[in-house]
Amino acid sequence: MAVTGADARLHAREVVSRSGTSFGMGMRILSGDRREAMYAIYAFCREVDDIADEPAPIAEKKAGLKSWHEEIERIYQGAPSKPTGVALLDHVRHFDLSKEEFFLMIEGMEMDAEGPIVAPTLERLLAYTRRVAGAVGVLSMPVFGAPDSKASKDFALSLGDALQLTNILRDIEEDATEGRLYLPREVLLKHNCPLTPDEIVEASGLPAVRAEIAEMARAKFFATRSALGDLDWRILRPALLMMGVYEAYLDKMTARGWANGQSKVSLSKFEKILIAVRWFVAPKLSQ
Repeated sequence: MAVTGADARLHAREVVSRSGTSFGMGMRILSGDRREAMYAIYAFCREVDDIADEPAPIAEKKAGLKSWHEEIERIYQGAPSKPTGVALLDHVRHFDLSKEEFFLMIEGMEMDAEGPIVAPTLERLLAYTRRVAGAVGVLSMPVFGAPDSKASKDFALSLGDALQLTNILRDIEEDATEGRLYLPREVLLKHNCPLTPDEIVEASGLPAVRAEIAEMARAKFFATRSALGDLDWRILRPALLMMGVYEAYLDKMTARGWANGQSKVSLSKFEKILIAVRWFVAPKLSQ
């Protein structure tokens, strides 16, 4: 039985709801079609990410991602078959979403699916963040209502890098237990750190590595703010809410220092509400 548009929209909303994503707050402040479009984009990202992360043979993961590559082609031919593909169809047309950005996201998931990423070169790490974070940002900008401009793309790509680098800092210990190590090889070697996940969490040079990656993330946040100067911040509130949350994570980590053995930083619901209020009531305080 063919998936109806109503069923597809419900499916996308349920994917977002089940995920408990911190991006949900930003999506919910959008109205009408823009919110539904973001739900569909997020559902796509969640589903390809689940394929890459599932405990399955590499060949099976690659087959699952290939099926999504084919589904993206079907969407642009007007004949999707997956529920999320159906949910995306009208939004791809209405917001003129780039097919290549969907393909880039799938490429990023293929990098994860090929086996845990361990101590990539900085070039490879940034190629990865461009795909798994930058693609989402570029797809989101027309949905928010941003112009098709260099400033919009610079904003999306810089913010994507900033969020991903901050996540890498937050998740070092968790990633290590899963055999992953996203910290760049050059920085690890510079600070005499091992290049293996099972040794990294107790490495004496790890605090210096964390501090250097934090500076990279902060530079990306600065570049995001620079691009924002040529854009209307009001239409970018969903992205700016996420920027506020992740800058707060980075600030918390920086304030407590980079010693090994500390717990993963988090924000309370009240702290997140304060971030939202700053962007809605007194935006200049957040800039």
